[in-house]
Amino acid sequence: MSGDSAYAAAPFDHAKADIILRSSDNIDFRVFKLFLSLASLSFEKLFEIPQPTEASNVQGIKDGLAVIRVQENSKTLDTLLRFCYPCTLADDPKLEVLKDLVDVLAAARKYSLTTIERKVYQALSNPKILEAEPLRCFAIARRGRAHEETILAAKYTLTQPLIPSWFQEISLISATDLLALLTYHQKCGDAVYALRSDVLWIQSHYGSSEGCPWLPRRSKSPSETKGPRVKGLYVTSVGDDNSSCRCATSTTPTYKLFKSQPPKWWEDFMMETFVALRDKPCRATVESFVAKTVQSVRKQGCPTCSVNISEHMRDFSEVMTRKVEEVVSRVALTLMLL
Repeated sequence: MSGDSAYAAAPFDHAKADIILRSSDNIDFRVFKLFLSLASLSFEKLFEIPQPTEASNVQGIKDGLAVIRVQENSKTLDTLLRFCYPCTLADDPKLEVLKDLVDVLAAARKYSLTTIERKVYQALSNPKILEAEPLRCFAIARRGRAHEETILAAKYTLTQPLIPSWFQEISLISATDLLALLTYHQKCGDAVYALRSDVLWIQSHYGSSEGCPWLPRRSKSPSETKGPRVKGLYVTSVGDDNSSCRCATSTTPTYKLFKSQPPKWWEDFMMETFVALRDKPCRATVESFVAKTVQSVRKQGCPTCSVNISEHMRDFSEVMTRKVEEVVSRVALTLMLL
């Protein structure tokens, strides 16, 4: 009997296979019972069914082979079988979409494929999956007691707001686990936000005001400044370029470096970025505000700052990101033992 079914692609179309597994979407996989039986006792018991009966999963005969219908769709079954087959016949599949991973994990549990379960959990370390669904990855890894993957997923949740929206796998974790994750997130945000109070980490990297290309060579008092003035602000020359910088500087800067007065746009960047980092203490937050600042400075049209703003802020972005990640790495996620 063939019905509307079609054969799967290689290596599951082998002429010498001794049984057929039919997926829920009617794709027939010609497989070797020995490979699957060695991988799982559940498969071994499944293959012990002697002949087609109304009470069994055996659907009949196709091309001389017994056909067993399974609940998994062809995509999930293909992935699961590739994990079961020897590497000389099929490479381990790549799991790059969380839904696929969840489906394969459910199938691995169903057929008692413990080794494959571990491999699937390891796939949760894939940055592509973590970046797209960090909270779901956390819940799945935590439920599976995959400690390293749980810790890694927790770090990726820092790209999300402190108070998360509902997510599909939230029922997999306890209220205690969720509270631990939110506490970790808050501690990371507070630790990063504390960096605003001491700019020594910036000064130690650049060494001097000459090392900070966005800083004026020296602060000029209003009496020294020639040309147009703005209330509470005045004009300076910046970096290695002796041309006049049109960017305003505050007379009472919050982030004063090397006794120099940074441009107001840099002050604004620092203040806005630290507020955002408290909610999302991660690289993406820094990069987002760097991009915003570059656009803003270029729009102002300063002949000095706008020319090299992208290069200068890209450099500072790396410095700030490294510091944020260093601080976050010192914060521990405390979870109860399962």
